[in-house]
Amino acid sequence: MRMFDDTHLPDSDITSENCGDPFAFEPVPCRRRNGWTAEKQRVFIEALSKIGTVSAAAEAAGMSRKSAYALRERDGAESFADVWDFALGVGQDHVRGLAIDRALNGYTVPRYYRGRICGERRIYDNRLLERAINSFDRQTYIMHHRNAKNKP
Repeated sequence: MRMFDDTHLPDSDITSENCGDPFAFEPVPCRRRNGWTAEKQRVFIEALSKIGTVSAAAEAAGMSRKSAYALRERDGAESFADVWDFALGVGQDHVRGLAIDRALNGYTVPRYYRGRICGERRIYDNRLLERAINSFDRQTYIMHHRNAKNKP
């Protein structure tokens, strides 16, 4: 879950009506019919916000990871790049939460005896929890260094 400090924002300008869609962006102009159309860009951003990986999101849009990064670097792609960063964070947070839930609560696996299901057992994966915790550490490290670079 991302923490947001809104103490510096004016309280009169922000309402639920004017916040809008956090994934709204200006699509990058497409030169080819089979390239990154506005619809494919929207599918990519939506998938990225759910999956948290660029490769899988590009595949969901029917495009390649390499072409997604090329699109991001084009002139006029600033809005797309900003939403990409936001969607990637949302997706990674979502996947991290699922991993922690699965590690703590486990998952069930059917037990078989002579070809028939005779019960189930719950599996807990401590390595999954360790990876999720390490990803928090990496994310904190990255955010700290990004903030340090942006300070004057």
